[in-house]
Amino acid sequence: MTDPVRLRAALSVNVNKVALLRNTRHLDIPDVMRMAEICLQAGANGITVHPRPDGRHIRAHDVRDLAMLLKAWPAAEYNIEGNPFHNLMGFVREVRPQQCTFVPDSEGQFTSDHGWNLTADGARLKSLIGECHALGVRVSLFMDALPEAMPLARSIGADRVELYTEPYAAAHGTATQSAQMELFSAAARAAAAAGLGVNAGHDLNRDNLADFLRAVPGVLEVSIGHALIADALELGIAETVRDYQRCIRRAYPV
Repeated sequence: MTDPVRLRAALSVNVNKVALLRNTRHLDIPDVMRMAEICLQAGANGITVHPRPDGRHIRAHDVRDLAMLLKAWPAAEYNIEGNPFHNLMGFVREVRPQQCTFVPDSEGQFTSDHGWNLTADGARLKSLIGECHALGVRVSLFMDALPEAMPLARSIGADRVELYTEPYAAAHGTATQSAQMELFSAAARAAAAAGLGVNAGHDLNRDNLADFLRAVPGVLEVSIGHALIADALELGIAETVRDYQRCIRRAYPV
């Protein structure tokens, strides 16, 4: 699979939390499609969803409806996340997003909190990665920042890795921030050396995003949901997307 060349990281907005709020009532508000459209109009480079088997936020019809919406935005990317051993592959086969991100979540897991163990799961993942490629879908593997794991990710066919950034976010502003930045930078360099593109996500926000992108080389895409939707309660969704894009621009020299 061929990756686009970017001058700076793309912003993919995860709309799961919009769906979570909607699902607390039976009124279909907030409207997930409308929120996604506003994000795209405000400058988001893509939309991410993570449809879990229990349907607690994004549901099957959302996946299909967003696929239809994004046909009107050919420059934007649709990224569907999930565990390929559970319900993800059915969505990939049906809507063929530009990217799918394989995440090793258990069925009832509260939120993603670790990357793949490729020694244990690599063989099973390899055939599914091959199937995605046959469908024209790029594959990213959700991974901990372990430089030694990157060649194995490439060897089973992955196109990218999404670095699980919660450890960096937790360390931001503390005495351990520098050590975490060095670890993530080393993982990104190892990924690039293995021929992988680098994505990142989990607990990135307006306070820590620019620092991360300045320190970690070659990040192609950040996927942000919880913090962005929380910020939207204060700023509004369109202004929040614009502010995250400002954070991204600040990370790069003029």
